[in-house]
Amino acid sequence: MSSSNMNTVDLSGLRNKAFFVGVAGSVACAAGAMTNSDQFWRSYLIAFIYWLMIPVTCSGLLCLHHLVGGQWGVALRRQFEAGTRTLPLNVLLVIPILLNLPKLYEWARPDVVAHDHILQKKAFWLNSNFFLTRVAIYFVVWLALRYFLNLWSAEQENGGGEVAKDKLRNISGPGVVAHILTVSFAMFDFGMSLEPHWMSSMYGVLFIFGGALCTMAFMILVLSRASEDGPLSHLIKPNHFADLGTLMFAFTVLWAYASFSQFLIIWSGNLAEETPFYVKRFHGVWLTMAYCLMAFHFALPFLLLLQRFLKRKVAILTKIAAFMMFMRLIDIMWYVAPSFHEVEEAGHFMPHWMDFAAPIAVGGLWVGFFAWQLGKRSLEPVEAYRLAGGHH
Repeated sequence: MSSSNMNTVDLSGLRNKAFFVGVAGSVACAAGAMTNSDQFWRSYLIAFIYWLMIPVTCSGLLCLHHLVGGQWGVALRRQFEAGTRTLPLNVLLVIPILLNLPKLYEWARPDVVAHDHILQKKAFWLNSNFFLTRVAIYFVVWLALRYFLNLWSAEQENGGGEVAKDKLRNISGPGVVAHILTVSFAMFDFGMSLEPHWMSSMYGVLFIFGGALCTMAFMILVLSRASEDGPLSHLIKPNHFADLGTLMFAFTVLWAYASFSQFLIIWSGNLAEETPFYVKRFHGVWLTMAYCLMAFHFALPFLLLLQRFLKRKVAILTKIAAFMMFMRLIDIMWYVAPSFHEVEEAGHFMPHWMDFAAPIAVGGLWVGFFAWQLGKRSLEPVEAYRLAGGHH
């Protein structure tokens, strides 16, 4: 058996279970779509945004690792690379949205635009053709970055040495910039333009930090599986998990900082075109969810992840990571779902069951595809020796 094969991990069980969950969830959503098609598309958008952020952020974090180094990146390098290779699935997932823009975005409905002077002034940006062009550009950038990061990583593994490493470092600087710009503008398009009268310069930053938090949480879950009795069990130690928990802590704080900054700016400005965003979300169940986000997306993980001894306990850290992935879904739901209702009526609506079923369906398919990609290459990167020295 080759060294490469010895260092792979058998994820066929996870892959099959994930695909089963994805198919079952898809059937449930299809049934829901037949009775409430409008709600289906709204829930599908939540699911799409949630599962887009992980593979896209994998590229950004890979670039960051190639620039700054660190054992955290070595430990997660193969997982990040596998995450980037799931992007073709996300290309397929975006197609239904692009084919049904008027069902989601009021700026894509000519009859609405004809009676709204603000939408008419924004039509140079918010129109279907330019939207499709921008989405194509985002995915071209993401797929190109994915291609070169994986190509030169394989080249380094196959004897490319410092030459391949320099290539990875050289592309990573522009890659980080491209990641920040494309994710920001993509979230402006997919999320913020649901309420085209409202705008926030912090919106893209929120999703950059939130995506990094969700991706780090997911990768902690994957690494815990690979380090239990897998090929990384001799390399990954409790202090490595403590480092990853610290990064998750950092992204939690950054998300909270960006969220509070956005709220403070809009509250202090008190402008009629900005405040309705929060007025919608500070009534009914959405206000309860806002309190839950403050308590469980920030305060509780902040206190828990401050404790190094908790971050060294893999069983506890994985539970925190799984909980943070759930809270990321609640946050995206809180941003997206109220957008489809007027201020006066938003407080009377609640999250729909498809808001949870659609992410489970899409997530099952994505996790299954991820598991398939992760099992195709050795989990032990070429610089794995850097993990063996200092952590115990």
